[in-house]
Amino acid sequence: MGTSVSNSVNELLSPAPCLEPDFGKKLRFLQPSLPPLDTVMTYYASAYHAGLITNSELVARFEQAAAERLQVRQCVAVSSCTNGLVLVMRSLGLTGEVILPSFTFFATGHAVVWNGLRPVLADCDAETWNVDPRSVERLITKRTSAILGVHLYGNPCDVESLSQIASKHGIKLIFDAAHSFGSQYRGRPVGQFGDAEVFSLSPTKVLVAGEGGLVATNDAALARRVRAARNYGDLGAYDPELLGLSARMSEFGAALALASLEMLEAKVARRNRIADTYTSLLRPLHGLGFQKVRPEDRSTYKDYSVHIDAGVFPLDRDRVAGMLAASEIETRKYFWPSLHRQKLYKCFYHPSREPLHNTNRVSEGILSLPIYESLPDEAVQSIVQVFHAIGGA
Repeated sequence: MGTSVSNSVNELLSPAPCLEPDFGKKLRFLQPSLPPLDTVMTYYASAYHAGLITNSELVARFEQAAAERLQVRQCVAVSSCTNGLVLVMRSLGLTGEVILPSFTFFATGHAVVWNGLRPVLADCDAETWNVDPRSVERLITKRTSAILGVHLYGNPCDVESLSQIASKHGIKLIFDAAHSFGSQYRGRPVGQFGDAEVFSLSPTKVLVAGEGGLVATNDAALARRVRAARNYGDLGAYDPELLGLSARMSEFGAALALASLEMLEAKVARRNRIADTYTSLLRPLHGLGFQKVRPEDRSTYKDYSVHIDAGVFPLDRDRVAGMLAASEIETRKYFWPSLHRQKLYKCFYHPSREPLHNTNRVSEGILSLPIYESLPDEAVQSIVQVFHAIGGA
């Protein structure tokens, strides 16, 4: 199995064919890099022939491999990151309010509301775009039961500050690490921090299981409850221990994840090289801003986004996106509108409590560019050329 995965990694990192400036066809925003199918099927064959096709030996094997990679005591595979967050909050017995960033994917908020908890929306840091610990602390009340941080685009949160705040106030700390399998905080793998961190393994992520999620924790009792919760709350006695869901991972998903795990470091390294190229070539243009990743940290760059200051750059974000689309280049606006401007979450937001100035500024100018392992260097250059044509540099 190792040889075919190595060949796939070599292909992943080998020079890609040059593209014409107009690409000839639409340049996709996303192109998942998957391991060879025969490698996946080699993993999966024993489960298939045994008729054990969900939450069995391969899932356990993946959980162990992931725990070793993350250097964490427990990993629990689930059907999605969203379900993982839902089950972690349920298993922790949270009540009242949970503080989370407004600048995040709406599934982060959904997990809170599904548990009957009240989301309290915090501002983001102006440079890292992650949740601002100062905003979090301002929002804590006697009703607060947890902080839910998000490692945005794979860029690690200020884990130390959030940990200190949670400890000071005696509340739980959870991380939505959907983007972050392969990220590092001060040289340590993301996954080790807080009460639990929850990863996504969907096709848009660096580590792929088709669909799936992973809960990482050093709390054995919490891991036990999550294992029950993913199986309706039942650990096998046909007497549920808590209100759970059907949130198991399939054996095929685990096989895909195991094969993908061997490609992880090469994929993260390639994404970092692409991000460095984007930043170095776009930085000379006035009116563009970039997410700050601290030198001691590593981002997976699940997404690469720029901030377009409409008051300085010649065109606003939407017009730039339109010009890129006219050049057959797909983009996204991750994450706009932010939660406090979405119809499901407006009712939870009170400007007088926390005005969210940074969130408004960043989200209004955010534009996410294509980034994936097989993206040719020539494509990156051509995307940059569109910006330079607009910016006049």
